[in-house]
Amino acid sequence: MGYANVEFPKDTKFLVTGAAGFIGSNLVEAILNLGYRVRGLDNYSNGKKENVEEFIDNPNYEFINGDIRDFDTCLKACESVDYVLHQAALGSVPRSMKEPLIYEDNNIKGTSNMMEAARQKGVKRFVYASSSSVYGDATKLPKVEGEEGNILSPYALTKMVNEQYGKLYTEVYGLECIGLRYFNVFGRRQDPNSQYAAVIPKFIKTLKSGKQVEIYGDGEQSRDFTYIENVIEANLKSCLAPTEACGQAYNVAYGERFTVNQMYDLMCEELGVHLEPIYADPRPGDIRHSLADTSKTRKLLGYDPDWDFKRGFKEAINWYKKNL
Repeated sequence: MGYANVEFPKDTKFLVTGAAGFIGSNLVEAILNLGYRVRGLDNYSNGKKENVEEFIDNPNYEFINGDIRDFDTCLKACESVDYVLHQAALGSVPRSMKEPLIYEDNNIKGTSNMMEAARQKGVKRFVYASSSSVYGDATKLPKVEGEEGNILSPYALTKMVNEQYGKLYTEVYGLECIGLRYFNVFGRRQDPNSQYAAVIPKFIKTLKSGKQVEIYGDGEQSRDFTYIENVIEANLKSCLAPTEACGQAYNVAYGERFTVNQMYDLMCEELGVHLEPIYADPRPGDIRHSLADTSKTRKLLGYDPDWDFKRGFKEAINWYKKNL
């Protein structure tokens, strides 16, 4: 279980794009702790320097300050790399509803740039971040790969296009690509300060400052909250999965569902505070319910997540207590 026993040849080199971001920096840390080499790429548009500062003196780490929208930068980043873990993207459904064109530029052009650079530089495998948002308005639970609904946001559309590129590059160009549909990832280093911050760090920061949390809708919308350690496992195991697993996308989650209200109550309990939330109008583009079927991920990627929501939630709360 987990990824502690995942093994690569000693001199294996990974490229992590979006290395200064939440998921990217956790991947960098995990790979360095396993003893392998990492090149990070980030332009600091979303990522933070403090997320990668601790790695700078590690002899197995190097960093490129660059943008995935620049193809020459992508080529330089992919030089002599075995595996690409592509996390660089603009997140946030609400922001994409307001600024669709920058999502096209970053998430579609940037990802196709990276795939083409990886192909030209002979990368063994390209693992990229997709999203549970590709399920759109599909109401069936749990969510199963191949049973997607109508796309509800520009962000979701960019991720669906990324998956089509991944399939194409695998089948036409021979670059082995695997997409990972993340379900509401949370954990250490997730930024609570952005206008479009993810719900867990945003709520923690608000409660710690003694203010009431604003919940969009009635709070009965449900999510398959996924702790960061499970995401790291999925990325590393994707690099070693059999070739027949390539050209497809996979759900990455624990496979359990909690409402936002349940999550909020647990957070109040962990933080020792009791403040009634304020309920606001639902946000356009948001999915009502989310729960992943992980059977395909387990079967083809060998995914076997250790961290259920409550265990991961306690770890995350403890990290924010020390770092906020």
